[in-house]
Amino acid sequence: MSKYTTRSIKKASKLKGLNLAITMVDLTTLEGKDTPGKVASLCQKALHPHDDPHVPPVAAVCVYPSMVKHAKQHVGGTGVKIASVATAFPSGQAPLTTRLAEVRSAVADGADEIDMVINRGAFLAGEFQEVQDEIAAVVEACGASRLKVILEVSELETYDSIRAASFLAMEVIRPGDFIKTSTGKTSLNATLGNNQVMIEAIRDFYLDTGVAIGMKPAGGIRSAKQALQFLIAVKETLGDAWLTNERYRFGASSLLNDLLRQVEKERTGAYQAPYYFSEAAESY
Repeated sequence: MSKYTTRSIKKASKLKGLNLAITMVDLTTLEGKDTPGKVASLCQKALHPHDDPHVPPVAAVCVYPSMVKHAKQHVGGTGVKIASVATAFPSGQAPLTTRLAEVRSAVADGADEIDMVINRGAFLAGEFQEVQDEIAAVVEACGASRLKVILEVSELETYDSIRAASFLAMEVIRPGDFIKTSTGKTSLNATLGNNQVMIEAIRDFYLDTGVAIGMKPAGGIRSAKQALQFLIAVKETLGDAWLTNERYRFGASSLLNDLLRQVEKERTGAYQAPYYFSEAAESY
């Protein structure tokens, strides 16, 4: 993927790219010690990432199902979406009835988007119909809420498997739904390589069916430089129609502060210390 890492973006184009990346962040907290107060802080940062009024809000806040109702108190109706991980995230190791109940509960509490994990064990065992049937059941449980299907690429092991799982998911989700690299809870998460496999699958699926599917790389994207490289890959593979948070997201909350730091550098000519920006959540 070196062709994307050697691009140089300067001045106004760089600032535009940084702000675009900010609008694509799903600002996330997924910890056992999450509290309503922490979620409130997360929501405030999502709405107002920086004291510069020219800096846009992020795409969504992403929380566990039990925290959806608290997030709704702060960002409901604002344009910042409420996303919730579900289906026994991150392992997916629970009975389907339990996983579907979790989805329905999150939606009932106000989740605009659901991030589900596929049954990797079934996929690796070649039980592809089972995997598709489960995704289809989650689509139904989502109702009008958007679905993001997490492949957990590190457990699929090969690019061929990642591509196959991408198509398997895209065949049963809806236009405007997403496929997503990772939970962020394994040793290997989003890379330019697995992102490329998935966006090429999205491109090929779109050319074959006319159905536009979104993409979300998650975990391991911590610098503005990386984010811009991912956006270059999207532009050159899928085109400008995917350069919107309706079709592309970053699941990488620690990325936000570096994006803000780079925006400040473009605006003032000087870098601010990392502690200048508030910490709202851990990356995933």
